Amino acid sequence: MSVVLNEEKLSTFQNYESAVRSYCRSWPTVFGRAKGYKLYDEDGREFIDFFAGAGALNYGHNHPKMQEEMVNYIKNDGIIHSLDMGTEKKRNFLERFQQIILKPRNLSYKIMFPGPTGTNAVESALKIARKVTGRKTVIHFTNAFHGMTIGSLSVTGNSMKRQGAGVPLHYTVTMPYDNYFPGANTAEYLEQFLEDRGSGVDLPAAVILETVQGEGGLQAARDEWLRKIADICKRWDMLLIIDDVQAGCGRTGTFFSFEQAKIEPDIVCLSKSISGSGLPMALTLIKPEHDRWQPGEHNGTFRGNNLAFITAAVALEYWKTEQFSMEIREKAALVTKRIADILDKYPQLQGEARGRGLMQGIAIPEEGLAQKISKQAFRCGLILETSGPKDEVLKFLPPLIIDNEGLHEGLDIVEQCMKFVLSK
Repeated sequence: MSVVLNEEKLSTFQNYESAVRSYCRSWPTVFGRAKGYKLYDEDGREFIDFFAGAGALNYGHNHPKMQEEMVNYIKNDGIIHSLDMGTEKKRNFLERFQQIILKPRNLSYKIMFPGPTGTNAVESALKIARKVTGRKTVIHFTNAFHGMTIGSLSVTGNSMKRQGAGVPLHYTVTMPYDNYFPGANTAEYLEQFLEDRGSGVDLPAAVILETVQGEGGLQAARDEWLRKIADICKRWDMLLIIDDVQAGCGRTGTFFSFEQAKIEPDIVCLSKSISGSGLPMALTLIKPEHDRWQPGEHNGTFRGNNLAFITAAVALEYWKTEQFSMEIREKAALVTKRIADILDKYPQLQGEARGRGLMQGIAIPEEGLAQKISKQAFRCGLILETSGPKDEVLKFLPPLIIDNEGLHEGLDIVEQCMKFVLSK
């Protein structure tokens, strides 16, 4: 398929929508419907989705059971909006999350509904960490991305996004992520800063990190590095915050991305695919001893999205056994092998494999090349994002329910587009 752009159909967005719009510039068409791992524009053209709503659609578009549950609930005049009042659907989700996710992993967290976005989960995590410890500083890492509100931007590495704040971003310290300096142990670097009274670093309230940096270029931290960071936090009485907004909900193969490292964060931020359906929802998981909020101290009008509670409960069905996790790991192995084959076939790319699970990609050092490939992929029927500080990483983020045929078809398009772009 070759997509021919129709500027007239895009004129409404160009004339009336703010210049801040971004994804629609990468994929300039008007989408009409979606199912599973495929999108269709209003002219009926089909696209394989390797974007999955930036990780908000791990279970695919328009999951049939989620659709059915939502439609029946609406038809029966179910409560849609409820702030933080008790509702049947909220109770059902809380009980199922406890039984299916937390108890089998021997995890104990209070579940906070901070507002329906990932950045709100991060904001609430930063606030409670400072409240519990009585300290102000938070350590974050190079190339991190934690959201677009002021607190989240203060622990984000991307300079363009930080500048958008328009004010100084205080009370944070940037440290090098794992492998930021090749061959150096950056966890020991952090430890030295804390131990050295001449470092200028006050004892922090918390450390916040992503186990796989989604927007930062698919850098994946090693398990031993994560364990070392967790140990440092315990030693210095700092809270460890894991931002699992994009890497969580099965994206790396386990429900939480930190399970493989066998660490137990003090606070966990979830959003994107926690609702299962793409509906707005977020959780901040807080160890019970740290749950020191006063009633209403952090609130929001849209904490009680009951349609999201319904679809989130359906999504938890996937995690009753190990089967879904095993399937994700098998698909991830397929993607890993295909990436290795592509890198062998096109050595002129000087590419580097990145990520883990179904959150993988290829870093391409030549400036602009990854973006050209992504643009060509759209023309050929594949929705493919780039990430990294220079948009240098082709990012493969398909719905977790995609089958092997869909993975191969999408990766075939990637390879064809690489060949096309390199021949220019």
